[in-house]
Amino acid sequence: MKTNPSKQKVIDAASVLFFQKGFHGTSVRDIAEKASVNVSLISYYFKGKQGLLEYAVTEYYEAYLNAIDETLASLETNTELDKLKKMIFTIIQYKQQNHQLSCFIHRELSLDSVFVREMAVTYLAKENHYISSTFFNTIKRDKKSEEDRHYMLMQLKGMLITPYILHNEWKNHIIGDYSHAIFVKKYVKTIHEWLDFIVHHQGGKKNNEVSS
Repeated sequence: MKTNPSKQKVIDAASVLFFQKGFHGTSVRDIAEKASVNVSLISYYFKGKQGLLEYAVTEYYEAYLNAIDETLASLETNTELDKLKKMIFTIIQYKQQNHQLSCFIHRELSLDSVFVREMAVTYLAKENHYISSTFFNTIKRDKKSEEDRHYMLMQLKGMLITPYILHNEWKNHIIGDYSHAIFVKKYVKTIHEWLDFIVHHQGGKKNNEVSS
């Protein structure tokens, strides 16, 4: 069900301010002014700033995991490498389309907090299952040692989050929707090339890159 316009304005304003000033540095009044709504409306919809944070993060992860699930479900007859590449494209595209909230969430996830532990129990566990199982189905145990496979998985996970942890590295290169789309295309291509190198050096025939 589509979020009503006023509610969405509040979520969008909060995403910008949480990204710029952090959760604790942002007040409910700041959000209300940014969204051009009354403070009472935020209390009505979200019961305060903490409720707004929980709602925004929940909506983010629900849509994110649904996008991954739909991508994998549409590729049941494809090769494992195809599935992994398409999933990576979906992940980076989604995070880039929700860039500021993605950066804020990944920054918060680097801290040990109740927020982090709650996310780990729910959404992060499911995300890890999608990424790990698809990766291990592609990089076979009989071609790489178990230790090597886990190190490679760590590398992949790092590539998937780096643009949103080190976002200052990219801020002068990404302005507007078009440059976001270009970034997705080029960054995903880099990860795909890394995957092709791994697959090629595990003894199998190198697969052609999947077009995004």
